[in-house]
Amino acid sequence: CCSTGSQHWGLELDCQPFPHCIIRNFIQSDSFTENLQRELLDLNFHEKSNDLYKFNQSDDLKKRKEPHITGLRAALFGLFRSWLGEVLGVELEPTVDVSCAKYQYTDVLLCHDDELEGRRVAFILYLVPPWESSDGGTLDLFSTDDHFQPHSVVKSLVPSWNTLVLFEVSPVSFHQVAEVLSEDKCRLSLSGWFHGPSLERPPRHIEPPFPRSPHLPRDETLLLEWLNPLYLDVDYQSQVQQEFEDSSEIQLKNFLKEEKFKEVSEALRSTDVQWTKQGPPNRRCYEVASLESFPQCVSACWELLCSEAFFLLLSNFTGLRLHYLSPGDEDEEEEKDQEDEEEREATGSSGDTPSANKNYKEPSTPVCVGELRRWAHGGYTLLHDGDASRAEYALDLLLPLSCPDWQTEFGGFTSYVANEEDEELLMVYPEENSLALVYRDKETLKFVKHINHRSSTLPIGDSCRRAVYDFSFVYYE
Repeated sequence: CCSTGSQHWGLELDCQPFPHCIIRNFIQSDSFTENLQRELLDLNFHEKSNDLYKFNQSDDLKKRKEPHITGLRAALFGLFRSWLGEVLGVELEPTVDVSCAKYQYTDVLLCHDDELEGRRVAFILYLVPPWESSDGGTLDLFSTDDHFQPHSVVKSLVPSWNTLVLFEVSPVSFHQVAEVLSEDKCRLSLSGWFHGPSLERPPRHIEPPFPRSPHLPRDETLLLEWLNPLYLDVDYQSQVQQEFEDSSEIQLKNFLKEEKFKEVSEALRSTDVQWTKQGPPNRRCYEVASLESFPQCVSACWELLCSEAFFLLLSNFTGLRLHYLSPGDEDEEEEKDQEDEEEREATGSSGDTPSANKNYKEPSTPVCVGELRRWAHGGYTLLHDGDASRAEYALDLLLPLSCPDWQTEFGGFTSYVANEEDEELLMVYPEENSLALVYRDKETLKFVKHINHRSSTLPIGDSCRRAVYDFSFVYYE
């Protein structure tokens, strides 16, 4: 049922930005193609959603008995596989790896390279209605930089009926399925991989860590000037700490004084703050403000979050040792050492050294790292292979600005997940002037879910853009 041939028959080859091939009118029989589409639409689909994607996928089609699915599977992984192997000069395995995907409004598959042991050539067969680039859902191909990291989209393939796309899976085969913007069309495709010997991968690029800084020497005057007086009450701080210690997270609403919050929000929308897009797109897509371009009130808010007084306040909120005045494990160690010493004296035991000397650790200096971020439609962060190996105990702080009436269906929430598990531990949604604190251990990772097209209902801010902002800080004991 497959036709292959020269460029004259609708076959297009291109090596930029990486080797790929487009075969139009792949299946010769129109009736076969239409019946195949019907069989695929009758399958059971499961919603798939994580940091990288959101769409509906069928079960593996390896053992389906429907006649047209069976026929196409046999052709793809039989004669077509043999022909493709000869063209590439590679022996492709008979492994069947194929499923069906439905992308509808706001569904997306973000930037990735498809590399997994054994995958050699990826394929996608489109069974879509008449499709325009304005409908979204294009297959976007990325160029790469000197570190073999994706840089920017340089080619977009618009899905079309009965068209097969093939590309070689390699360290630079970065691509994405752009978000579907049509509210009434379904992007139906059948996709999978031909397996064979993998191409050699260069050493993975390791990003340099963000520089961390100790607190700024600012006193509690800043707290009195900026914060809701409720959070300066010692009894209320104890109440917050109890709740935080029970759940390792808390949201403190109306955190800044109302007039201060409005001043900062308006300054961000109306001034010439310099914003820089952050990448690479297989890790993140949002903008960060240049510290040097902060308006005065924004700079003062930044100093607040970096100040010594704020470090101590966070210690009081969380029980973490973020300031030398905060009680910590060392106090408990000293009490235990005193008890051990008294016990030795009472029993006449002659231990060589107190446990305090054996277990003594030089106290570390609490530090923080922060960003002022701007988010718009299309923004996200992704989990990455190296994240787990570099994970540390840390306190995350998030203070959203200019996000009135944020809806959960927009995306843009921060999701905490257990390493190597699908379990979602916590979702933190943007809420104006609500300070979110989350303590994570070495087995907890986080990402910001892709902000989808539904967010177009957001109010228009600076430069006629619909945008939201947040201060994002991480504190380390």
